[in-house]
Amino acid sequence: MIVGKVIGSLISTRKNENLVGNKFMIVEPHPIMNMAGGNLVAIDNIGAGVGEIVLVATGSSARIGSGSGDSPVDAAIVGIVDNTNEFI
Repeated sequence: MIVGKVIGSLISTRKNENLVGNKFMIVEPHPIMNMAGGNLVAIDNIGAGVGEIVLVATGSSARIGSGSGDSPVDAAIVGIVDNTNEFI
């Protein structure tokens, strides 16, 4: 599970047919995650908005968490953080 901030959205008019109708968001992992590689593109089925702190599942957990078992999904927003106890 990754904690990050939604910093933007991504629009793709041509994509795998299993991804049609899904929203994609750009997520910046929080520095506490110590992740190399920069930002993530995550599918968003819960309605996160720019500026919100979110929980992101990756790998096969992302496909399960987004309800996209047969889709080429590697990252999915699975929660919006309501309270961070001020660590972020």
